[in-house]
Amino acid sequence: MEPSPTTSHTGTRYATLGGAAVLVGALTYIGVRDPHAPGFGFPTCPFHVMTGWYCPGCGGIRMTHDVLNGDFSAALVDNAFLLVGLPVLALWLLMRRRSGKRGLPVLGWVTITVAAVAWTVVRNLPGFPLVPTFIGG
Repeated sequence: MEPSPTTSHTGTRYATLGGAAVLVGALTYIGVRDPHAPGFGFPTCPFHVMTGWYCPGCGGIRMTHDVLNGDFSAALVDNAFLLVGLPVLALWLLMRRRSGKRGLPVLGWVTITVAAVAWTVVRNLPGFPLVPTFIGG
């Protein structure tokens, strides 16, 4: 038996509201607590633990905290790739959706992958100035 359109729509609405509540809660926690300090409550990056390299996401939680508190220069130091890349990606997806397209084309995924790998290599070069000072998020 097929679910009625009303039931399916209600389930989607609850899932969206639940996801939004989790996002708001996480952002509130990140904005109020200081992830630069030890004991923040998020685990250490597993990629960094295994390889000793900073991944494309290392510093993302600290960057989010800095953005939420209006410190954009500190956010740039924490993770320049995400600070610039996430708004660009969101704008790109919004423009595609407005033109009736959904998701990313293969070229988009290739671009993101190449940029993430390049950022990972560059940020791990000896003497690179934008290196996280504390690995915890």
